[in-house]
Amino acid sequence: MLMFLLFLSLFIWIVFLIDAVIGFKTLDRLEEEPPFQDGPLLSVVVAAKNEEAHIRKSVLSQLRQTYRNVEWILVNDRSTDGTGGAMEELKTVDSRVRVLHITNLPEGWLGKNHALYKGYLAAKGDRILFTDADVEYKEEAFAKALGYFERNKLDHMTAAPNMKAKGFWLKSFVAFFLFGFSYYKRPWAANNPKSKTGIGIGAFNLVSKEGYESFGTHEAIKMRPDDDLQLGMKMKRAGRKQRIVSALDLMEVEWYGTLGEALAGLEKNTFAGLHYRLSMVAFAVLGTFASQVLPFFTLFVPDRQIFILSIGNIIAIFALYLLVLKKMTHFSPVLFIAFPLTASIFIYSIIRASYLTFRRGGIIWRGTKYSLKELRKP
Repeated sequence: MLMFLLFLSLFIWIVFLIDAVIGFKTLDRLEEEPPFQDGPLLSVVVAAKNEEAHIRKSVLSQLRQTYRNVEWILVNDRSTDGTGGAMEELKTVDSRVRVLHITNLPEGWLGKNHALYKGYLAAKGDRILFTDADVEYKEEAFAKALGYFERNKLDHMTAAPNMKAKGFWLKSFVAFFLFGFSYYKRPWAANNPKSKTGIGIGAFNLVSKEGYESFGTHEAIKMRPDDDLQLGMKMKRAGRKQRIVSALDLMEVEWYGTLGEALAGLEKNTFAGLHYRLSMVAFAVLGTFASQVLPFFTLFVPDRQIFILSIGNIIAIFALYLLVLKKMTHFSPVLFIAFPLTASIFIYSIIRASYLTFRRGGIIWRGTKYSLKELRKP
């Protein structure tokens, strides 16, 4: 049984590796795109709740963009700190900035999704960028993004930013998360016009208004905590042209400040990503353990064939890990030494998030509780 599991795991990793090698060839670097000078009005929608610590730096980096035909809609989503005041100050810095203050959340909506939707309603441009309040941009980011968007006649473009992290363990966990995200979601498939697989990253979702409206806007995903991913999936299934690019040197975001914050943050969407099904939780936990933890232990089994299969698994995993880090981060491959431990931490995060969702009867996101019954509605 053990030999069969290792052989099956090795076969799967080889398939994943081949798929990734081919797929990543379609992932363009936004840095290589010539900047766009004159083009359509870009409406940037930033939804924030209690983001006083980040909102100023993020928006100021956007106001320095070389692409000038831009308006900003800053949406204060029921903040209890100084976020609203910071937004009002930013409005005095640049006349292109408008601020919306939301004080009540309508029934049947997640807060962030509702805030982004309200921002869309206020937008005047035919190109809308949904971005987070903690993303920092280099000066040519918008110009290069719009140039790529228009040149390829897209309806949706999402960009992978550089993920900033402090400390060895947080970096290791972020690296593992990106590794798992890559083989599980296969983001490069979004670049295949024949594929129905779509992708979206919350830091940067640039859409045409027509394409965004074609699948029903955020109203169609109003109770999805993984709204960024769902936006991309809905857009692709609506038959709209989509691309994912890397932008590691053009935009940066600190995903979480500590490993504890990362585990807490994953509470809201881990179970959602598994479709709120215990069978999927069991599959994810057992599959991750068998394919990403077990081979490191079976190295010490006194059987030559099992040892060889274990080595084969680890080499294949490392090759894929190295490829993902090279394409999606600036992290060092040395982080791989913690791989079996970070895989175990990830398994713990799945179990923890699922347990807490059941115990609480839902998720708590940005200070608001949403019931599991509401979340499970189609």
